[in-house]
Amino acid sequence: MIYKPGSVILVKFPFTDLQSSKLRPALVLRAQREDVIILGIFSKIPDPFLESWIKIDEMDKNFLQTGLKKTSVIKTEKITVLHQSLVKKEIGSLPFGLLSQVKQILIKTLDL
Repeated sequence: MIYKPGSVILVKFPFTDLQSSKLRPALVLRAQREDVIILGIFSKIPDPFLESWIKIDEMDKNFLQTGLKKTSVIKTEKITVLHQSLVKKEIGSLPFGLLSQVKQILIKTLDL
């Protein structure tokens, strides 16, 4: 399956030590051939909230289209590339406005 930018998928997202992973939602940035570039989505909202993060608020009128169960945060520094066969399923999509915000913040995070 080809995933579109903005798709919210369920995947075993690797920890940075690459020793383990956790099933969690992720945002598709780009799918290219058999790989998918994703950002991790996390349900625990840390404090303080960093400027490299984007909150997906369950009170937002477009929240249901994300497929998420509760308010979550996209951490733009938690980027990874995985083979598409590791994707369990697509659960939703990010509203256009939030996807635009992710792109802007990602540029700052990566210092592009």
